[in-house]
Amino acid sequence: MKAAALEDNVWIEDAVATIGQLSRDKDEFTADDLRKEMRPPAHQNWPGMAFAQARNQGLIESVTSATSTARSRKNGALKTWRRCTEGKRK
Repeated sequence: MKAAALEDNVWIEDAVATIGQLSRDKDEFTADDLRKEMRPPAHQNWPGMAFAQARNQGLIESVTSATSTARSRKNGALKTWRRCTEGKRK
């Protein structure tokens, strides 16, 4: 796993940028939308880390939670996100 992580050391940075773009293009979006736009991550935790970074930077906020219907997600949690309003940005 370490070798895979070293091969793509900018995935999270690219994902945060893509999340920012999704937040400008769509009213609401999910990790499934990110997966459609990005290359596969080297580690399964990276999408969650990217969403956490985007949230901590004040780019997005969580709207709702549901269960993913994507077979690869195995009924994992699926949050719906939206762009933060100006008043909520850090």
